[in-house]
Formats: sequence, structure tokens, C-alpha cells
Amino acid sequence: MKFLIIGLGNFGAGLARKLTQTGHEVIAVDKNSDIIEGIKDSVTYAVALDCRHEEALKNLPIKNTDAVIVGIGEDEGANLLITAMMKKLNVPRLISRAVSPIHETILEAMEIAEIVRPEEETAERWAVKLTTSGIVDTFPLTDHYSITQVRVTSSMDGKTVEEIGFNKNFSVVVLTVLKSKLERNILGIFRKSPRLEIQGIASAATVLCKGDVMVLYGHNDNIRKVLAL
Repeated sequence: MKFLIIGLGNFGAGLARKLTQTGHEVIAVDKNSDIIEGIKDSVTYAVALDCRHEEALKNLPIKNTDAVIVGIGEDEGANLLITAMMKKLNVPRLISRAVSPIHETILEAMEIAEIVRPEEETAERWAVKLTTSGIVDTFPLTDHYSITQVRVTSSMDGKTVEEIGFNKNFSVVVLTVLKSKLERNILGIFRKSPRLEIQGIASAATVLCKGDVMVLYGHNDNIRKVLAL
């Protein structure tokens, strides 16, 4: 996959390195040439560019990337401006960083679907979420086992845990199912709450619905097999 990361602070630089290490193409962008010099050997391409200027964005391969991540945190104004310009350019997938509740609310008002909260989430976990379709979040327990939040797909919709055979067919345990609810933010805009409601301990009879989030435990290879359903 190909990623464009704008803003190379601790989070942006960490994510750029992690994605590159896992075999993805990363274009890392920052206006500070010293930062670019320090990261250029750790990513695919490193570009010194002030993305606050719309003309500068034309020099970036935006349409050919799988996702654009605006990782700027220290300058909320620059973050919002660049995010707005990227949204206007209809990038395939746009993710922006929020550093405060107000900042997050403004991004929500701009209808940014994916918002990074690096103070709460690590670059490594975001690297997994960005590159593995269907994964909402993951919590590594060892090098090979993890507890992973996976979104229920249309092929699972209406089926029970037993009918799909997670344990029998994949050696994966469904711990619980979470559902989101709509809530109103301070601007009066309805959105899906980031706080998912736990439905209790899952059983063989638990019915899955498209859009729900399952919490799975198992070997990472087996969880990837579930994602292929």
C-alpha cells in the first residue's frame, strides 16, 4: 500500500517508519528540512514542503495514494487548513490527527470520518489498522497472539457465532460483541459514539449484525483468516 504522511512529529515519524518497515510505500512530508534529512533513509520518499499552500499540494502524488494522514499536532490551524484542502481534493482515504476535544469536534464538523488521537493510540496500532481491512483495533499479547476488534461483515450478518464456527473452524474465540450508538456533539451534530457498548459475554447463540464489532482472541494468522470471510 502507498501512504502520504504530512507532519513528522513523534507520531507522524513513528507511523512513517513503522509502515515502511512492514513493506509499504511511504511518502513523508514536513516543512522542516532538518526533520526530512533525519528521516529520509527510513522511508520510501521524504519531501520538504509547506503544505499550507494549495499550489504546493499539486507536487504530491495524492491521487495515487491509498491514504493521506495529516499528522500535524503542534499547529492546529495548519492541521485544519491542510485537512480541508485534502478533503476538497477528494483523496481516497483521509485521516487527520486531533490533539484536543475542540480540535476533534471541528474535524467531526468537517465530516472527517477517521480521526487519530495519538495520545491515546500508538503508531504501531494505527499501522495495523491502516493496512488490514476490517480491523478496528488490536492489542498484542505476545508476538503471535492478540485481542483484536474486527468489524462484522455482510457475509456474517444474521448468523450466530456457532453457525460461523469461529472456534471450530478457525481456533478463534469471540469474547464479546460491541455496538455503537448515535450521540450529539457540542455542535449538535449526530455521530456514532466512539464508546461502543459491550453486549456481554458472547455465546454460541450470539447473533452478529453487519457493522457490529467483535472482540476476538487468537493467533494472528487465524484472525486474518476470519477477516477473509
